[in-house]
Amino acid sequence: MELILAPESAPFTTAIMFVMLLGATEAISLLIGISISGFFDHLTAPHFDAHADSGLGWLHLGKVPLLVLLMLFLTAFALTGFACNTLFHTIFGGYPTPVLSSAVAFLTALLAMRICAPILARIIPSDETSAVSLDTLVGHIAIIVNGTAKKNYPAQARVTTEKGQTFYIRVEPDSETEQFVQNDSVLLIKQISGTRFLACANPHPDLL
Repeated sequence: MELILAPESAPFTTAIMFVMLLGATEAISLLIGISISGFFDHLTAPHFDAHADSGLGWLHLGKVPLLVLLMLFLTAFALTGFACNTLFHTIFGGYPTPVLSSAVAFLTALLAMRICAPILARIIPSDETSAVSLDTLVGHIAIIVNGTAKKNYPAQARVTTEKGQTFYIRVEPDSETEQFVQNDSVLLIKQISGTRFLACANPHPDLL
């Protein structure tokens, strides 16, 4: 308890509390039929798509839901920080400055994201998986599950393949005047980049 309440551990205690808050919020949101994770991905989709080949891609952003990556980062940051403080206290009898321990924890958390994200991508239903090339989803029917899709403002959608695999992607209408809302059925007509697709209204909704 002394470690958790120590002023030098404040960044890590705050991180753990934030993880617990995010987890509780997501659980409650799912009970009422919405997804905080989907909301995060919807807000950041254009930014991440634009930088998929940069440093953000190195961290596997877009391959795992953003909320999961955020919780992974904060957890790794907190645990590393506590471990650093514990080791320092054992050796020197006191805690290091928060700047020092936070720097070590930050770099370690980035490394943890780099290593763990590919594993999580194979476990957690996400935007992308190594089992299926995303471009093969063109021609499939998707259902809007969160948000309102407008031109250049994609919404989260769910698509299921013939093999029963379900993927969560981002969809925007092909037309400037068209928009899709939750539960709309759409036809994927083109992959823009990564997990982002152009779509049109399902021409045969009765066949879904």
